[in-house]
Amino acid sequence: KYGVIALQGPKTTQALESIGVKLKLDYMSFTTIKIAGHENIGEIIVCRTGYTGEYGFEFLPLWQNSLLLWKLLENAVLKNGGRVCGLGARDTLRTEMGYPLHGHELSLDISPLQANAGWAVALTKNSFLGAPVLRDEKANGPVQILRGLHVQDKAIPRAGMSVKTIEGQECGLITSGTFSPTLKVGIALALLNPKIEVGTIVEIDVRGRISRAKVVKPPFVTSNVR
Repeated sequence: KYGVIALQGPKTTQALESIGVKLKLDYMSFTTIKIAGHENIGEIIVCRTGYTGEYGFEFLPLWQNSLLLWKLLENAVLKNGGRVCGLGARDTLRTEMGYPLHGHELSLDISPLQANAGWAVALTKNSFLGAPVLRDEKANGPVQILRGLHVQDKAIPRAGMSVKTIEGQECGLITSGTFSPTLKVGIALALLNPKIEVGTIVEIDVRGRISRAKVVKPPFVTSNVR
């Protein structure tokens, strides 16, 4: 029913004001708008729930009007020094922020507590599906925990690569990996043995070649969402 177009980055406000749109929304809130002079686009849902770590908005026009809004925003972005990009760019940015992605850092086998998303679970509620398991995990500690890996050489880690201690013992698995355009180095998110402390140097098997990385606590870069 709806299309989704995200406008993200430091020049978001500038680009929107160039087409007569002035928005001021609290983070994680939404509203509806119509753009003067472009009534053919119709009513648009606007949200502040982006997954890039940057300031911006997500626009949800009716599907049949999505191309009209896309062309309007594309023109505004290009005129204000921005670029058009796809979902791969979003994935790189969310990895830099350490945001979990379902199927990678969250799944039926990876709990919110393991993925550093325990803030989203109200363990004090009387009852909900999975409550006993999560409360037990909270009390005893998770068997694995999501950490960041800051690669020390030119290697680019990828999901599915194994992580070992420098003594050669298996200690985790990479869930997401990419080249960080901000840091100019390979980074990764990995589920590690909780005994592996932040600051530890570990080894990654990158297609048969051993690469070393430093364990860090995400995010890798500063958040600008607000």
